[in-house]
Amino acid sequence: MKVAIQMDPIGAIDIDADTTFRLAEEAQARGHELFYYTPDHLAYEEGRITARGRPLRVRRVAGDHAELGDEAHVDLASFDVVWLRQDPPFDMHYITTTHLLQRLAETTLVVNDPFWVRNFPEKLLVLDFPDLTPPTTIARDLETIRAFKARHGDVILKPLYGNGGAGVFRLDANDRNLSALHELFTGFSREPLIVQKFLPAVGQGDKRVILVDGAPVGAINRVPAAGETRSNMHVGGRAEPAALTDRDREICDRIGPRLRETGQLFVGIDVIGDYLTEINVTSPTGLQELERFDGANVAARVWEAIEARRAGR
Repeated sequence: MKVAIQMDPIGAIDIDADTTFRLAEEAQARGHELFYYTPDHLAYEEGRITARGRPLRVRRVAGDHAELGDEAHVDLASFDVVWLRQDPPFDMHYITTTHLLQRLAETTLVVNDPFWVRNFPEKLLVLDFPDLTPPTTIARDLETIRAFKARHGDVILKPLYGNGGAGVFRLDANDRNLSALHELFTGFSREPLIVQKFLPAVGQGDKRVILVDGAPVGAINRVPAAGETRSNMHVGGRAEPAALTDRDREICDRIGPRLRETGQLFVGIDVIGDYLTEINVTSPTGLQELERFDGANVAARVWEAIEARRAGR
């Protein structure tokens, strides 16, 4: 197949951790032809969805991992698959790319389906499953947030459309910083905040479960560094092997059909203790860590699902 990958600049990635690199590596091993471009070079041109980028070959050599061909201006409708793989922030630039890629629906399989990526922000899709999630409020109004904190005492406050652990604060029962943080956040953004009851189980880890076409294929546990609430690996969290529990499978059984029906082929969910906290559809990570722990070719499972979807079009 002809495969285009819309992603952040490839030169800066960590080939031992980057999920997009692993997906490209597996695609190449399966004989697919790769083309790479950044979202800044996606365009709508008089009825066509185009991109300016380069043919790509990857190799697992640090510092020499991407061989790029001559720059080309391509019509993305001529491709079999387009991967939507740039990292958030989930801002209007990101949202605009989903509007443009959605126009390829008749000719090209876009993974994940951009219409539903746009309508399934990580921290909002979970609201459809309130019995699986911790107590949650989304608001910009300080009094609403303050009332939630008064009910639950120990809470996590974070930007609704943030990512990677940025701007995540734990406010315990004795904290006096809520008003100041609210002032800080609302001073530079018009977006609401999300506040959730703090889950002490995060001390034992924040589990990332990877689902392929709605079915769980494995999990890793991300353990916060000493003195940290956040478990994100780029802020010091440690990845450990993890097994799927009965509760994990119950959560996946509930959300899996929705993901499958809406073309969310590659998804990472976050589970703390018994609670679902996020459903990541924009640019899920954790694939390489899972493969190292489990010794399984999970990237092949992803491509098998894509190939089956493409064959069924």
